[in-house]
Amino acid sequence: MSAGKAYEAFAVGDRKTFSKTITEADIALFAGVSGDFYPLHVDAEYAKTTRFKQRAAHGMLTASLLSTVNGALLDVPGGLYVSQTLNFKRPVFIGDTLTATSEVVELIPAKRRMRCLTTIVNQHGKTVLDGEAVIQKD
Repeated sequence: MSAGKAYEAFAVGDRKTFSKTITEADIALFAGVSGDFYPLHVDAEYAKTTRFKQRAAHGMLTASLLSTVNGALLDVPGGLYVSQTLNFKRPVFIGDTLTATSEVVELIPAKRRMRCLTTIVNQHGKTVLDGEAVIQKD
């Protein structure tokens, strides 16, 4: 098995994207895996009483797309996810198509790490989540 792209081949500006449409099944499965059955996510009648007027996806379900895009950027195998900050900007609803992006903004050669800006936008180009990741290449 190949070790993928070498650390020395990375440059500031390298980026990857990953897109996914959020489904009702995604929300149900995430609730089951995480144990988060908060009614805003799983109860349509309750959700109608909220400011969103409909069910919203779990924030951490949305954030999980960053794991996929950072793994793609690392050109796995051969990397580690070190840290991630998250700023939730907008709700995500069933049927929203999300595009996660990770872009290298700093190389940290001493530790073979990269600092990346991470964003997730919906199908309208509106940012639903942003933050910063640190990833490390073996």
